Amino acid sequence: MFRGSRLAMAVVGGAAILGGAYYFRGNCASSKKYSRFPASLDFPDLSKHNNIMSSHLTEAIYSQLREKTTPLGYTLDQCIQTGVDNPGHPFIKTVGMVAGDEESYEVFAGLFDPVIDDRHSGYPKTAKHPTDLDASKLKGGMFDENYVLSSRVRTGRSVRGFSLPPACTRAERREVEKIVSSALASLPGELKGKYYPLKGMTDAEQEQLIKDHFLFDKPVSPLLLASGMARDWPDARGIFHNDRKNFLVWVNEEDHTRVISMQKGGNMKEVFERFCDGLKQVEKSIKTGGYGFMWNEHLGYILTCPSNLGTGLRAGVHVKLPQLSKHAKFESILTKLRLQKRGTGGVDTAAEGGTYDISNTDRLGKSEVELVQVVVDGVTTLVDMEKALEKGNSIESLIPK
Repeated sequence: MFRGSRLAMAVVGGAAILGGAYYFRGNCASSKKYSRFPASLDFPDLSKHNNIMSSHLTEAIYSQLREKTTPLGYTLDQCIQTGVDNPGHPFIKTVGMVAGDEESYEVFAGLFDPVIDDRHSGYPKTAKHPTDLDASKLKGGMFDENYVLSSRVRTGRSVRGFSLPPACTRAERREVEKIVSSALASLPGELKGKYYPLKGMTDAEQEQLIKDHFLFDKPVSPLLLASGMARDWPDARGIFHNDRKNFLVWVNEEDHTRVISMQKGGNMKEVFERFCDGLKQVEKSIKTGGYGFMWNEHLGYILTCPSNLGTGLRAGVHVKLPQLSKHAKFESILTKLRLQKRGTGGVDTAAEGGTYDISNTDRLGKSEVELVQVVVDGVTTLVDMEKALEKGNSIESLIPK
């Protein structure tokens, strides 16, 4: 299953014991468990749900998939548990399911495929996802810093051969941390930095990371808790940042890795250049150790949540739009530009003083270069609209048709 004997595994009665927890391997154990009752009696009550999973899961699909397991033992019920436990969200329509490993998207394609198609506004089974990390192709990328306060690009990457955070054992999680932290230790030049494990961090290190706004806390979101992502916290979690503090990697949070390039001001081009270079260097180092990232030509890079498939990329800016944000067409303008807004404190926060976090809506079906270009062009248009409104002018000619 894994390289050599890196992870020890004992088998008792068909169940694998890894890291102190039972994980059933293969279809035999799952079939026995589900054979006691018909699928109709196991089907979850989704009558008050409004997440994407609940819109597509039927008794027929459930009956077809519930006894299947991935090679690492993940089941359909584990995939959908977060959506069953969390009927909806006050601000966004959540996906309502996660993957436990790379094979989840294949074994449970009968449900994942329509969910992915819905979440990504149309993505057929035959589609191929493009990948492009050539930052030189980006046009423009320097925003007016009287309006844009900071720029950021992030994505995730998963190490092939291991369960994803909702399903990983302690041993798997610790091995992922070992592989990734070793790879990060060899980064060259301006990417060179230090890895800080959350477990055993000194008070001084913790205070500095909090001051820099780099530290991530134990998940409190019901969506993440129901997915199993907070188990054994803070074991095998950590943060890497380079010496200049503009390139970060979070380890074993929602995904195996979360890679972030950011800086104050409006130079998105420079942020994207560092992002692309950093990703390439990290992958090169990972491959040197004999590993690789989860990827296929249909779904692109594989991550825990279907919403992040493809590029997993979110390019965003904090931008001041006090006039435009009060305009009656603000929401529809964002939709036409393929952008989304949130408060600067995250998805569950409101904007303060007309300052928003604006980012790309799409993840899948477009390349990294294409998505950052959408943000560059779109935010430039938003700033032009804000300037026009400040002068008392109409913005009708600037609104996309």
